[in-house]
Amino acid sequence: MQRYQRYDAVFFDLYGTLVDIRTDESSDAAWEALSEALTTQCGVSYPDTESLRSRFDELAAPIRAAVVARHGEWAEPDLLPVYRGLAHDSGDGQVARVLAWTFRRASTSLLRLYPGAQAMLARLRTAGLRIVLVSNAQSCYTRPELDLLGLITAFDRIVISSEAGVRKPSPELFRRALEAGQLDPSRVVMVGNDERADVLGARAAGMDGVYLRTAISPPDDPAASAHAVCSLAGPDYASLMRYLGIPAGLRAGRAAEGRPAGLSGGLTDGAAERPTVESSEE
Repeated sequence: MQRYQRYDAVFFDLYGTLVDIRTDESSDAAWEALSEALTTQCGVSYPDTESLRSRFDELAAPIRAAVVARHGEWAEPDLLPVYRGLAHDSGDGQVARVLAWTFRRASTSLLRLYPGAQAMLARLRTAGLRIVLVSNAQSCYTRPELDLLGLITAFDRIVISSEAGVRKPSPELFRRALEAGQLDPSRVVMVGNDERADVLGARAAGMDGVYLRTAISPPDDPAASAHAVCSLAGPDYASLMRYLGIPAGLRAGRAAEGRPAGLSGGLTDGAAERPTVESSEE
């Protein structure tokens, strides 16, 4: 660790911080794609998409209730069992992951890295900082997207709310990440685009927060956060690096550069046909 650095680790949010995304889970196309996959891959048919939506909600309700009973207001259910239930529990966990990814792909109109995100992460690693992802997300959607975008190996640790059962801004999610890495919260900074979830959540866990006001930040969020140690307009990674004390001339090592940036141009059918899905059941 270089003496010029004020932190030992940087925690990152994903969507709106490193990745630009647009989804619509209410779209007919998403539910039609899921219905077709259930029929062709599992031999399970629903009369129409409304019946499928209703069954999804029925299966999700007790899962949500159980996790709320354990974690309260900021509980986060894992919805992968819902997809297994939609398929009448046919096949193994991989079938459910394929169904979930089919739905996610069909509901997503845009998925791309912000320019410079991958290079920035690699430079931080070269500087000796530990890089941790702390994301409010469904693992069955996010892990394939990390793989698709070339980010699956960009982090020292990946913490996803659906795997933990709790989401930001609960300090519990941050504490889990801190404890797993044996990190001192005063030496860790959280970078995110949601003032409440990322900045105030990190602060409740004893961490500093850097706020990025991006196009998909919550609409009521301020242009700059009074609670953040640094606020930036958009995914301004150059200014973030300066704040973190990373020398401008520091270059990322070749091994840390990851996959070609061409994967970040958007979510296309061809690119997503056979995603590599990593199991979250570890």
